[in-house]
Amino acid sequence: MKDRQTLVIGVLVNPYAGIGGRVALKGSDGDATRDEALRRGATPQAPARMTRALASLAQRDNVSLLTWAGEMGEQSCRDAGLPCQVIGTSPVPSGPDDTRAAARRLKEAGAELLLFAGGDGTARDLVDAVGLTLPVLGVPAGCKMHSAVYAVNPEAAASLLSELASGNLVALQQAEVRDIDEDAFRQGVVRARHYGELQVPAEARYLQQVKCGGREVEDLVVTEAAAWVADNMEDDTWYLMGSGSTVAVVMEQLGLPNTLLGVDAVFNQQVVASDLGAEALLDLIGDQAAKAVITVIGGQGHLFGRGNQQFSPDLIRRLGKDNIQILATRSKLNTLEGRPLLVDTGDASLDASLCGLWPVTSGYEDQVLYRVGIDADLNEK
Repeated sequence: MKDRQTLVIGVLVNPYAGIGGRVALKGSDGDATRDEALRRGATPQAPARMTRALASLAQRDNVSLLTWAGEMGEQSCRDAGLPCQVIGTSPVPSGPDDTRAAARRLKEAGAELLLFAGGDGTARDLVDAVGLTLPVLGVPAGCKMHSAVYAVNPEAAASLLSELASGNLVALQQAEVRDIDEDAFRQGVVRARHYGELQVPAEARYLQQVKCGGREVEDLVVTEAAAWVADNMEDDTWYLMGSGSTVAVVMEQLGLPNTLLGVDAVFNQQVVASDLGAEALLDLIGDQAAKAVITVIGGQGHLFGRGNQQFSPDLIRRLGKDNIQILATRSKLNTLEGRPLLVDTGDASLDASLCGLWPVTSGYEDQVLYRVGIDADLNEK
């Protein structure tokens, strides 16, 4: 089992990304283009670019790397002087199916962030493989990068990795993946299309705000975050609204009564039952779609185990991590001074499984990545 404060990065390289660029093929999509590029003497560039992005992690002991064999990641990790766990292997030369399969396996193996080197074709493969279920960060290595999922260069990717490894606030946003018609491109026509979206970490920096009291600004941000949650509630899904004043603002946005220190069950934007215990909640949702909306205890940072024991280990397991939405402003998170959010459910194995990076809704259409742990001590940066 990984250390509870370890950042687990999946490393994936499309070794043939951009291989046609230097030999005037204007792309690398398709076996025929790849083979022609190799015939013309082209050499893979993506593994070396990934090595540059990984180099900044060489002195860190709180990062673990999962990767794919050979040029699809292992080589880059070794060249950066970093230990890695090889999850699987693919035939050489590899293709899009191999990229998609590797991405799925790396996610299943526990990667919290997928760092990949490639171009728009690789990003397209990741939309198919992991979609919005796993944050990704692209190291640019293709001929064409119309997608908004890449760092500006490998060193910029390295800076973002350092921010994450240091426990700093890093925003999470959905970014567009675009794919260009290479055949048209070779004829001098740029014809790009929207293909999908991926979740991408972006450097978190506060914007300068107008001069006004901090309390009023915090109230506004809480209201905006609550409005985002309310606006995006799904039909025919149970929402278990956790205790606390921040969740109460969501209920206010919905125009619903709220049990401040209890858990209410909302279905199709109506309160069906109020102030329920763990067993009643389990019985109510049964096997139907269900999500929880919870917040953070200010100053302490507890998610579970303080004031919301209605979320029992059985209920949390029933919901699953992907169906638990954390609501907290950046100001509230910054009061923790880099300490992780805490879980103390009474079930040690569950607590361990909940550790890692979580998306936290911190405003309207605004999320940050923040670490969840068992104790308040971070590994030395």
